[in-house]
Amino acid sequence: MTPAAPLDGVRVLDFSRVLAGPHCGRMLVDLGAEVVKIEPPDGDITRFGDPKRHSIALYFAQQNCGKRNISIDFNRPEGIALARQLATRADVVLENFRPGVMARWGLDYPSLARANPKLVYGSISGYGQTGSWAKRGAYAMMVHAEMGYIDGEARYHGEPPTQEPYSHGDVYTALECLSGILAALFQRARSGAGQHVDVSMAETLLCVNEYSAINLSGATESLPLPTSASPIFHTRAGPMVTVAFDPTKKGTFMLWVDAMNDPELAKDPRFQTEPSRQAHRAELNDILQSWVMSFHSLEALEDALARAGLVMGAIRSVTDAGETDWARERGAVVEVSDRNGGTLRLPNSPWRFSNGTSGVRGVPAYRGEHNRAVLVDWLSMTDADIERLATSGVLSARLPDKGTEGR
Repeated sequence: MTPAAPLDGVRVLDFSRVLAGPHCGRMLVDLGAEVVKIEPPDGDITRFGDPKRHSIALYFAQQNCGKRNISIDFNRPEGIALARQLATRADVVLENFRPGVMARWGLDYPSLARANPKLVYGSISGYGQTGSWAKRGAYAMMVHAEMGYIDGEARYHGEPPTQEPYSHGDVYTALECLSGILAALFQRARSGAGQHVDVSMAETLLCVNEYSAINLSGATESLPLPTSASPIFHTRAGPMVTVAFDPTKKGTFMLWVDAMNDPELAKDPRFQTEPSRQAHRAELNDILQSWVMSFHSLEALEDALARAGLVMGAIRSVTDAGETDWARERGAVVEVSDRNGGTLRLPNSPWRFSNGTSGVRGVPAYRGEHNRAVLVDWLSMTDADIERLATSGVLSARLPDKGTEGR
């Protein structure tokens, strides 16, 4: 028999949008939970990004694949009442609105917990649910600026501050919220009570920065990162490679001497001490580059470095990484339906359980695609009730064929 997924039977109501909350919800899907995404009539903004396949934005697909979708208009009191009903049947509620928004709808934790005391309620926000910054707007790029990431990059590169291209503040916080939700579910299994999990992007970025303690304890802000001086080399085989750690440091330098089988290098006056190696870093890197170019394949180079205890990585694009034998062997990239006879390629979740299943499930849903199915499964609603909600505009759907299956 196929082992069950770790969160099999757990019901999640996902009110979140854009990235931090949706990524957390996608990971809950991959762990086996039934996640229902509640989407407003105007849709999650990421639905409108390019590129698309059969009206599905690939960005949206990555963060929402496998979720069931119900579209409710919260401008109508009956829509909010419907969301409250659904929350009474949920194990987990997930949201990433600015603090106070859910309370205005009566969908905050205290309001929902009165009817569902076992509810685990995960909130992601920029600066937390409390404190003087709680009501500030926040996207990842703002929090990168506030928590030292843009400053640190600028100081390291010796250039003016520039924006980071990836949304670390969102995806790191999504995973920290996932951890909190799982811990709360574990505690609930023993206590029988749910709780509110309040996770901020700002605190997350301080926490995941492995040098925060050094800086917060008064050490210099310009402390170099140990990995930042890892050199990058051209190779005969094509891709550039990087080799871990600073070759001017004594331990790393001697590993290079061993790998190159060149004891004379250590006797060179330019390279006998760490300060002298740092003063002649460019010349040392040129020597290392010449040796690297002597190899006709990446495999031979990596083997030679590994024998001496040096670790190498090729510089690849995401596309290249997804085409490697390793990615195929691990199932790191999976194909899902594009809803039109073709496929989309998505990154799989990273867990591999010895006695459980995990990974991408289902397909990316259209807005309101599961209105009827969710309301029947969760609330035992009749077709007449669902039709009335759709006719009045409380429920809506946007399906490519403009059919009625979203009702």
